Amino acid sequence: MEYSPRFRLLPTEKQREDLDWTRNTVRQVYNHGLYRFNQLDESEGTVKQRVRQVRDELPALKTWWTDLKDVYSKVLQTHIERIARNITNLGKLKAKGYNVGSLNWKKPREFRSFTYNQSGFKLDHKSGPNGRGKLRLSKIGWIPIRLHRDILESAEITEVTVKKEPTGAWYASFCIDVDEQDKPPVESLSMDDCVGIDLGVLNFIHDSNGVVVDRLDLPNDRERLEREQRALSRKEYESRNWGKQRRKVAKVHARMNEKKGDFKNKLAHYYTTHYKAVFLEDLNVRGMVEGQQNARNKAESGWRDLITIFQHHGKKNGCYVVTVNPENTTLDCASCGTSVYKPLWVREHSCPTCGFETDRDWNAALNVLSRGLKKLGVVHSEETPVETATAVSTDGGEYSSIVVDASRVTEAGSPVLKEATRSVAE
Repeated sequence: MEYSPRFRLLPTEKQREDLDWTRNTVRQVYNHGLYRFNQLDESEGTVKQRVRQVRDELPALKTWWTDLKDVYSKVLQTHIERIARNITNLGKLKAKGYNVGSLNWKKPREFRSFTYNQSGFKLDHKSGPNGRGKLRLSKIGWIPIRLHRDILESAEITEVTVKKEPTGAWYASFCIDVDEQDKPPVESLSMDDCVGIDLGVLNFIHDSNGVVVDRLDLPNDRERLEREQRALSRKEYESRNWGKQRRKVAKVHARMNEKKGDFKNKLAHYYTTHYKAVFLEDLNVRGMVEGQQNARNKAESGWRDLITIFQHHGKKNGCYVVTVNPENTTLDCASCGTSVYKPLWVREHSCPTCGFETDRDWNAALNVLSRGLKKLGVVHSEETPVETATAVSTDGGEYSSIVVDASRVTEAGSPVLKEATRSVAE
């Protein structure tokens, strides 16, 4: 699997100017390539063929645009080819129903990185004190780098992307190939190897074993962010003071994102190393954020980002990470399957059919586990006879009238494995 660890660059003031100049020159080449691509007729070939035709014009372009001689040629070629990838990605979004337009020219603040592909770079692990090294970039020179992990010492680096963050800091991302851990056969998994996780707002996660992880609370960072943003709003746009204040706002954002990312990665690492199968809700995050309640808390939770991080750690640690349909995981009883309505402020689940009582989120986590086991195909053998439960009509209280007349079969030995039979009322 491809892995892209990121490390902090520590350039000198002169090197910062060279990196900025290279980044801006590559941006102009990208804009020129997009202009030339739009001039070519579709009859002259496919998207890749036309982009390749624009790329082949680079040697002639250097005869009058002499600044291009100070940029490594592979970097220029890579970013002309980037046009084809961007058009392909737009086509995929359009196929999914998104309203997309065409590619536009990149403004200076919109173009933050450039890439060395296959050649033009060299990493020295032994230069400088412990945890430091040097990265050589062709046409720029040796740049000190902070190597906080030793993952690059034995890896084959295929690509290096140099990026300038809004804070002004420079980073290098290395594309390497790491061995993907083999996952155990599904037939060998037991209940103890699997866990279901309910994603929430009040609690960040609640798993099927009863473990609760609170949300990462960052009140001080949020207050500082609001204070710095108010100061930014009072500055004249694009002035020198506005630029300084914008970087302050970006640093607060970066600090908050680093804390959130560290929190989620540690969480994903724990579950994918302690379990062989992890089941998560496949939430419609966009629809939830567009709702009327708790929009900021939902957006700050970053559930979709958490699922992506879990999937990455699952590949790295040989763990199954499966997403399931989240519909009615909170309402359905994990013991008998009866749908029990309860408003959001009711945090306890109490089933009128079988009498099963537990925390609302724990009940949802058990349902996630049950659906995940079914989707993955994990078979759980019974050690005790099957128990049956027959429900009677019940009143749901002042909010709704729930009438339940059904017989259900519950597999003994596990509160989450169940199979509903047809209603006897039929």
